[in-house]
Amino acid sequence: MPRVKRGVTSHKKHKKIFQLAEGHRGTRRNVFRPAHESVMRSMAYMYRDRRNRKRDMRRLWIVRINAAARMHGLSYSQLMHAIHLAGIEVDRKILAEMAVNDMSAFSVLVNQALEATKA
Repeated sequence: MPRVKRGVTSHKKHKKIFQLAEGHRGTRRNVFRPAHESVMRSMAYMYRDRRNRKRDMRRLWIVRINAAARMHGLSYSQLMHAIHLAGIEVDRKILAEMAVNDMSAFSVLVNQALEATKA
């Protein structure tokens, strides 16, 4: 049986890890074991924080909607309830965008929601 030299595959594997570890400090970028540990940890953080980003954005949208709703004399929960009763299907992302960049359209939406609750 011929002898198998495994230098090519391990070199390829190490090269891949070093590319992922670019920008890490010290030996974490150019020594395989610390680089591999650092890359594995960073990938775990990446996975976790892709989900946390969604949470953070929703919280930001709610804060912005609440601030704009209070300018119209409502709380966030009252506004969302009125929008639901009015049958207006606008998600929080769009509501927050309207609250920040298009206050007149947001006012129209709030008035429509309030009229639906009175009727």
